[in-house]
Amino acid sequence: MKHPNLKQKITALVAALFTLSACISNNQSNIVEPIKVSETLTNEAIYGEWKYNAKRPGAVRWLDEGASYSALETAPGFEDAKLEKDRYGDDIKIYEEIVKYDPATLERTVLLPLAQLIPQGSDKALPIDDYQWSADKSKILIYTNAEYVWRQKDRGDYWVRDFNTNELWQLGSNQAEPAQMMFGKFSPDGLKFAYVMHNNIYVQDLKTRQITALTSDASDNIINGLFDWAYEEEFSIRDGFRWSPDSKRIAFWQLDTHAAKDFYIINNTDTLYPEVAAIPYPKVGEENAAAKIGVVTVLNPKTQWVKLPGVAKDMYIPRMDWANNSEQLLIQQMNRKQDTNTLFYANADTGEAQPFLVEQEETFIELMVEPKWLKQSDDFIWQSERDGWKHVYRVSRDGKSYIDLTPGEFDVTQFVSIDEQNGWLYFIASPSNVSQRYLQRTRLDGSGQMEQVTPKELSGTNSYQISADSSWAIHQHSSFLLAPVYSLVSLPDHKVHHVMEDNAELTEKLAKLDMGEFEFFDVKAQDGLRLDGFMLRPSNFDANKTYPLVHYVYGEPAGQTVRDIWQGNLGMWHLMMAQQGFVVSSIDNRGTAAPRGHNWRRSIYASDGNKEPQDQADAINAMCARWSFIDCDRVGVWGHSGGGSLTLNLLFRQSDIFKVGVAQAPVPDKRLYDSIYQERYSGLLADNINNYAQVSAITHAAKLKGKLLLVHGTGDDNVHYQGSELLINELVKHNKQFDLMSYPNRRHGIVEGEGTSLHLSTLRAQYFINNL
Repeated sequence: MKHPNLKQKITALVAALFTLSACISNNQSNIVEPIKVSETLTNEAIYGEWKYNAKRPGAVRWLDEGASYSALETAPGFEDAKLEKDRYGDDIKIYEEIVKYDPATLERTVLLPLAQLIPQGSDKALPIDDYQWSADKSKILIYTNAEYVWRQKDRGDYWVRDFNTNELWQLGSNQAEPAQMMFGKFSPDGLKFAYVMHNNIYVQDLKTRQITALTSDASDNIINGLFDWAYEEEFSIRDGFRWSPDSKRIAFWQLDTHAAKDFYIINNTDTLYPEVAAIPYPKVGEENAAAKIGVVTVLNPKTQWVKLPGVAKDMYIPRMDWANNSEQLLIQQMNRKQDTNTLFYANADTGEAQPFLVEQEETFIELMVEPKWLKQSDDFIWQSERDGWKHVYRVSRDGKSYIDLTPGEFDVTQFVSIDEQNGWLYFIASPSNVSQRYLQRTRLDGSGQMEQVTPKELSGTNSYQISADSSWAIHQHSSFLLAPVYSLVSLPDHKVHHVMEDNAELTEKLAKLDMGEFEFFDVKAQDGLRLDGFMLRPSNFDANKTYPLVHYVYGEPAGQTVRDIWQGNLGMWHLMMAQQGFVVSSIDNRGTAAPRGHNWRRSIYASDGNKEPQDQADAINAMCARWSFIDCDRVGVWGHSGGGSLTLNLLFRQSDIFKVGVAQAPVPDKRLYDSIYQERYSGLLADNINNYAQVSAITHAAKLKGKLLLVHGTGDDNVHYQGSELLINELVKHNKQFDLMSYPNRRHGIVEGEGTSLHLSTLRAQYFINNL
């Protein structure tokens, strides 16, 4: 796809948005004035003033199977109020109230006005970090005062507003110790509230307000109802307990982390003497935390442990929930090599577990999904790659009957919803363009053909928050440099009933920018494999001139850079670099998360690390052969995390092509990363020790020829600063000169601290300007 004049497209979109606004207000005299296109981007505008941040609707929750939805909105009179900041630099939302809309009529009702969010004895309303409804909608749970635990704000305080009694009161017992409660949630019957505090699980009766400890064995090494660092990061699970449907029991994970060695993060900046944080962090080849599943009764707390096979510290339990009843659990257990996932039914009374379904691979399994139970049968909806593509299946309760509901040579990137009443399954896929995403539907019985629900004119990326009955959705649409638009749509006709956020102000700013040409393209690797990419050209582009290239990479299985989606501030920074006279590009090498099938993703398993940099080098060579305006003697590369690692490998292993690189938060030695992620893709260390050495950039550091800027936060709990220190030693040993920027006490994103994002973006831009 090619956009020869992106600014014309954006200007047209601005005009369309103003025209839409005029039509909605029935004011046909609204005239769109021509916009002067002249502005130039700066680091200060992007990361200092945050001038190009997109807006989004506040915390929408569907109610009543889709008959209404609630949302957070700024209270009247506070629209222009200056927001306060918390200690992390995040906005404190102290002027928001909860409202309800009828999607059909757009009738608005204020459910929880600002005045009713003011606790007795206080003059300030509670800032709402999140909220949830009880099943009967008679109560609402307010999550506030939230603090970070690793990457998410998972620790805070909870209040409940009871609409029957009009009371607002704080949950928990130790209110003198704020922000210590985690993962609070109502019981299904709405009569109780459960939460984790100091690694134990508690339940509070909402009528008597009595609190009962359901577990009491927590320690520095025993954690109940939550996870260690590696589980949370690599299995994407944080909340570690589940109410039974009858509200009588809670099933939970317990992790024993004593076998996992601690990694120490030293904070030298916040106190006179250093503070040290110990994190149980299992590195490649080291011992893991041992996970097990318990079931505890609420009225008479007593835990029944589930009996799963194998040695717990050598197995994983990435998913668990009740099996569509209150008597059985469905537990997924994976071996350490992560090539076998076994599903068990476990008796909640006895703990006896019986396997009923097995997913197995020659390489690795990375799909971690919960089954979705149907209401009108004992079948469940399941996702698998067993036929070489990510597909959605309908599976019988005993695991013996499989129906592929989405056959074809394409990946389903997301299961979205089930309309069981009308017999439809909704999901996201883009069979003809892997950079894009569209809503599709197919019959639940496996008959008929797949239908695209998203209108064809909405090219780019589309995501949906769909009501329980699949009749309504909050739809988000964006493309590469076109800001997100959020709309209320009915399904399946996809009719827009209300534009909830059009980001018209941002779109108008984009239309004023001096933009060049943009296109998606593909080139061939040496073996003929198609590699997808994107390219931005300078705003004053002249095909008879030559331009230096800034190439952005990630390259790991956890991400895809070549997406037709709003790129946010990253996209604005790349556009700024194009304005500075660079061609900007990116390529997805094999092994990335592009929806290109099982073989594409598995091709890098337990490799020596040559395929990824070779694909990137092949792509640059093909681009240089196709486009004479690229100065192939001035090629720079940068990336963060896995992209930082690939940047190092490109500078070390493809030094004839890549002359300048900025490696942010890299993993120079794969043996330093966590066991779950790295062993999944590189195999067990004992079986692949030579490959681990070859795949690691540090092994090839002596080959550095060009300019390297190494950037890392010393407080990185994910990719430890340790790796950059080891790389520094190796570069010094070989007398390889390089540049270094360490950000004291910053974590993996390198965003904490006033001015950090602006400083880093300026540093990175200037490095390419000075050296290319």
